[in-house]
Order: sequence, then structure tokens, then C-alpha cells
Amino acid sequence: MASIPTIFLVILVTVTAAATTTTEATGNWTLLQSNIGITAMHMQLLPNDRVLIFDRTDFGASNLSLAGGKCREDRNDYVLKKDCTAHSIEYDIVSNTFRPLMVQTDVWCSSGSLVADGSIVQTGGFNDGDHVVRVYKPCDECDWKEIKSGLINRRWYATNHLLPGGRQIIIGGRRQYNYEFYPKISPTEKAYSLPFLVQTNDPNLENNLYPFVFLNPDGNLFIFANNRAILFDYSRNQVIKNYPKIPGGDPRNYPSTGSAVLLPLRIIQENVTLVEVLVCGGAPKGAFMNAQNGKFDRALKTCGRIKISDPDPKWVMETMPLARVMGDMLLLPNGDVLIINGGSAGSAGWEYGRSPVLNPVLYKPDYPVGHRFLIQTPSTIPRMYHSTAILVRDGRVLVGGSNPHIYYNFTNVLYPTELRFEAFLPSYLDPHLSSSRPKILPGTRTQFGYGDQIIIQFKVFGHVNPESVSVTMLAPSFNTHSFSMNQKLLILEGRNTTTCVANATYEVAVAAPPSCFVAPANYYLLFVVHRQIPSEGIWVQIG
Repeated sequence: MASIPTIFLVILVTVTAAATTTTEATGNWTLLQSNIGITAMHMQLLPNDRVLIFDRTDFGASNLSLAGGKCREDRNDYVLKKDCTAHSIEYDIVSNTFRPLMVQTDVWCSSGSLVADGSIVQTGGFNDGDHVVRVYKPCDECDWKEIKSGLINRRWYATNHLLPGGRQIIIGGRRQYNYEFYPKISPTEKAYSLPFLVQTNDPNLENNLYPFVFLNPDGNLFIFANNRAILFDYSRNQVIKNYPKIPGGDPRNYPSTGSAVLLPLRIIQENVTLVEVLVCGGAPKGAFMNAQNGKFDRALKTCGRIKISDPDPKWVMETMPLARVMGDMLLLPNGDVLIINGGSAGSAGWEYGRSPVLNPVLYKPDYPVGHRFLIQTPSTIPRMYHSTAILVRDGRVLVGGSNPHIYYNFTNVLYPTELRFEAFLPSYLDPHLSSSRPKILPGTRTQFGYGDQIIIQFKVFGHVNPESVSVTMLAPSFNTHSFSMNQKLLILEGRNTTTCVANATYEVAVAAPPSCFVAPANYYLLFVVHRQIPSEGIWVQIG
């Protein structure tokens, strides 16, 4: 792993830009299911075009029975010692159907990652689930498998990230100022102290939970907690760089709950020279305590963008058109960022959010500062605490969840527990643009090594300017609590321009990612993008 031996001192220089926003509504919504039986608190897209969804096991019976008369018996459960309802489902995107799954221990506020064999390895939770590792390998009749003592420390509100070597790092969690790895390399492997989590913690609140973690192409981890960040060499337990505090100093992690993305990485001559992180929304200092006392502060309206690869990094502050707490940030195949879900007042936590933000917003990273936001068509369903969103292969964004109560509660509350499941269709899926939408042709290689040449044939009608074609590769993320773990979009380097090989048929050659530091071995979605309109993706494997 590449490392930098010294710690850089940085001087804070802030640039603030007012928001200039296009308000013409774009995008569309469709209701997929009026009742999926559980509330979608955690979601992960799987490489068989199904979505693993789960909530928590300790807040009463769901609206979906387990198959075959099964029941979960748990003497540790706070509500039901015997529960014959499901708290997890597998949703089939193609058929728009779902089936119940069975978890044995509590998965509330847990974390996870998709791994190289196509399984999800999920870690931690609450109560009897806080030391548990669970594995779900997708198949028609598969179910969860549980490893009771897979973790050294309890992990509740922790963040996971897949590492270049194939293991996961699990960072933080409630009252856990440390990290560990899974799988373990030996029975005696230990957890490692991370003082940064102590330094960024408010002892009265713990406002650095679910830290934002991204793998930098140099092999180190960017970790943002509360209101500042470090570049961290996890193999040596060493801070490589300290970044300046985000201007304003307001917290951005749970329960203030903003969100963050690693902006698309462009690979040029096998290198990534520009690495940027965008942090948006959240709740101001004191909002969580105020909400407990019935005062609901206005959510933050700011985003901070920083070049973490810069030797002298500076935050550039921007203003969103809509204030937002508990919003999800998703990378779209064309490089845009979608900001969706959440409220405009209060904070995360039971009954602490107010004023749902029904309009998603697009953020266009390559537009000039002040012209990057575009308000989208609103949903009709409030998506508050414990809502989720993920991108799927056809370019839609699936949206579910919202359970701002201790239990399932469908009546006599401000925001009832939400079992409806819907999809947001970005404007690139408008039928009027279908002739400009590429279609990847069968025969494209789907397994390759680092640096390999990938030749993709695709069909598209009308004139094609080679400069308007790009190829992107997306790592599917584990989404919960307004953060998508492992999310990454790569813009692959072209080795020659796009060429026409037949009527309306074209060919483009690109280089696969150069190393496991840029793209850990795993499944990814690959897209051809023409005039900012992405094809349907195809599943590929690297490494």
C-alpha cells in the first residue's frame, strides 16, 4: 500500500457560492409495491438483479409472515419472544415480486458490504445481534446464515468498507472508538484504537456515528466524522493527513445525519489525479437535543466539496436549493449526484424529524459553481428517518422505508411507518430520449483483470460524436441511515475513440481500472453513456 510518511498542516480557505438553481421539475415516479411487508431500513443491490432489504427484529410483528409456518424464537427480544413474521425480504427487480427471509438476531442499525463472490457480508446490529456477522448468498431459496461471534466488539451504527485485499474494515459504532476487520486472519486478531473517533465525539451526544468512509486511490481511507476528516493508513494505524474542519463547524453524521459521496473518479493514463468528496446537508449544532424538547431546527442547506488529493485542500461551500437532513446521496451512471429523501427540520431519531422534503435534487459536479443544482419532480410519500434509496441496473432509483417510531406504527402518528416501495426515474429515462439511449450488445466481456482492454459494442440511433461517449463503472452500495457504503463511480479511460462498425452500431475500447486500490475485486455495473444518457448496465467482475 502506498503511504505518505508525514502529516500535512493545512490552512482553511473557504469559498462560498450561492445557489443558482433550475426549478423546472424533471424525472418521474412510479409506485412498485403498495406493501412490501417490512420497512426498508437497509438495502443492498445483488448481482442477480435482486435487492436485499431488512429492518429490525425488535419492534413487533411486521406485515409479512415467514414462509412455511416458520417462527423466530428469541428470549432477548424486547417485544416478541416468538415472532412468526419476516424482517427481511429479497426483492426481485425484474418480476417486481418479493419473498420473506429470516434473520435470527437483531440487525437494527447495522452495516455491510457486497464481496467478491456476490454475497453480502453484513455486520453487527443491536442487542443480541451486535457481535454477529451474517452472510447472504443470493439464490432462489437461500436465506441468511449467521456467525454468532464474528466480531470482536459490538458494532451498532458502524461503517463498513471493502478493502483492496478483499476483507472489510468495520469502523466505529456506538461507544466504539476503534476498528476491526472481517474475516479475521487469525483467532487472536484484535481491534485497533482510532483516537480520531474520540476527538470528533461529543460526549453528550455521540454525533460521529456512521462515519463517511471512502477508499482513496493511494490505498488509504478518507474518514469524515462529525465536522472534520482524516486520511488514514489502516494497515499501520496511522493518520496520514488532517483535513480542515468543514466551515460552520456543524456536525454532519448521525444523528445530525447529512450524507456524502466520493465524486466520480476519472482514470487517465492508469492514474486518478483528482479525488473529491462532497458532503451535503445535516442538522445544526444542538438540533438533536432541541428536537427532544420539541424545538425542530431548520436543517442545513450547505454542501462542502473538497479535493482530498490536493496537498493544500480547501473546502468549497455551496448552497442547496432545499435544506435537508436525513437525505441520501447517490451516484448516477452519467456522473450526476442525486440527493433524495429526508426532512427540512429536526434531526434523525425517533419522532425528531419534521417537514418532509419530497423533491429530489440533482447535483451536476462538472457545471460551474452556482449552477450545479436541479430540482426534480416530487414524490407524494414522506421519507423520513430510516428511509433508503439505491440505484439499480436499468438506471432507476428504488426508494423505500421511513419508520420514525420505536415500533411499527401506522396510525395516530405524524409520519406513519411506510411499507410502500417506489422508483424514481431520472430524466435520462424519459421516453423522448430513448433513441439516444445506448444499448450494450451481447458478447461484451464481463470478467477481466486490472488494466485489461475492454471492447464494448453498443447500438444507438442518430449521429454519434465520439466525444459524447463515455464508459462508467459503478460499485453497488450498502445503503442505510442516509449513507451508501462502498459507493464509487469510475469513468474509464478510452484507448481509442468510438468507431462505427455497422448501421447504428458502434464500438468503444476502454481500459479496466488499473489496480485494486481504485476498484477492489468485486461485482460492478458497467454503463455506456451517450450525451449524458446511460445505457442499461451490465454486471461485470474485476480482480
